[in-house]
Amino acid sequence: MNHTPRTRTVVSCALLLTALGTCVTACGSDGGNPLAAKPYDAADLISFNGPTGAGKQADPDKPLEITVNDSDDRITDVTVQDAAGRYVAGELAADGSRWHSTSPLAANAHYTVTVSTEDGDGAPGRKVLTFETGKPTAQKRLNITLGPNSGQYGVGQPITAELDQAVKDKAQRAVVERALRVDSTPAVQGSWYWVSDKELHYRPKEYWPVHATVSVHSNLDGIKIGDRLWGGASKPLKLTIGDRIEAVTDAAAHRMTVYRNGQAINQIPVTTGRPGWETRNGVKVIMDKQYFVRMRGTTVGIAEGTSDSYDLSVYYAIRETWSGEYVHAAPWSVGSQGYANVSHGCIGMSTANAEWLFNTVRLGDIVKVVNSGGRQMEPFGNGFGDWNVDWKKWGTGSALTKATPDGQAPGQAVRLQPTAL
Repeated sequence: MNHTPRTRTVVSCALLLTALGTCVTACGSDGGNPLAAKPYDAADLISFNGPTGAGKQADPDKPLEITVNDSDDRITDVTVQDAAGRYVAGELAADGSRWHSTSPLAANAHYTVTVSTEDGDGAPGRKVLTFETGKPTAQKRLNITLGPNSGQYGVGQPITAELDQAVKDKAQRAVVERALRVDSTPAVQGSWYWVSDKELHYRPKEYWPVHATVSVHSNLDGIKIGDRLWGGASKPLKLTIGDRIEAVTDAAAHRMTVYRNGQAINQIPVTTGRPGWETRNGVKVIMDKQYFVRMRGTTVGIAEGTSDSYDLSVYYAIRETWSGEYVHAAPWSVGSQGYANVSHGCIGMSTANAEWLFNTVRLGDIVKVVNSGGRQMEPFGNGFGDWNVDWKKWGTGSALTKATPDGQAPGQAVRLQPTAL
């Protein structure tokens, strides 16, 4: 070793009494406390399995390992970080004899390793190592599209991650999920849910806090996911959350109450789905707003020329589901609004009320329906029904938990585009 061992020196201290009072003076020797000494170069204490020669690159498929050369010495801490700020997780043996990485390295990355040690006399050492990883041997890249687009949304907006290749293995899913970061200010508890082999949704336990800022990015670029499969780059996004807007429709009372931050700001007479076409119960998230939509009965299975068929120009249309449920202006049913349910599943109201609601809500706001004879809103595949899954069950949809969803086997989400009046 090229450092000088430090011996521990015991020095007595005296109490000096003076006429002004009693003072205590701590004293020591020039030998110093070894734990307070400046760390020496610990190069001779440790061995590293990474590349040491100029121009050599580490294989990103192989884990890092650092060991001590003498049983009297020990490793106290190891930090591994790449140039992008990503840390490599690791495990340190209880006796400090060995550290090894437990998360994968990125390919084509530059890493800095800081190793802290302590010798048999308690003197601290430190060594900083740098190395680079080579290119992955595989050509397959998993690309992820994060959604929605950056912008302002309501408190119910889920985050989505769409993969361009299926990931079925749970261990591989865990690698993907760990690399997907969602940070919010203020911080909230949240989790990813694997909707299918190619899609994940993220939501907090409760709705997003009012006026929160949410940043989403992927650390998967260059990370090995599985045999011959590596992560690709993805575009980060940033959301700002507006007021908490909830439009709650009581189908039995034929009335919608609109709340802002918990306070009722409007009550609107409405009509909902008639028998056989009942509006779905549950929480839905506004997906789209269109000033004008042409709605035709053929898109929901109604044959042309029948008594139920329709082909109408609809204004102030607020979309809730892919299967065609909207909130919209329905001037043809004003006489029934507040009294009867006569629609094919949509929530209809006067043109003036529809215009007001259209200008009040944004994407991500909540539309909730209660006391309808319709079925429950689907959790996935027909829009954003994510909030109809209770939090305990939502947690089982993560690859980082041991359980799998009870009765919620992931299935490919279906994107249908019919419209119902």
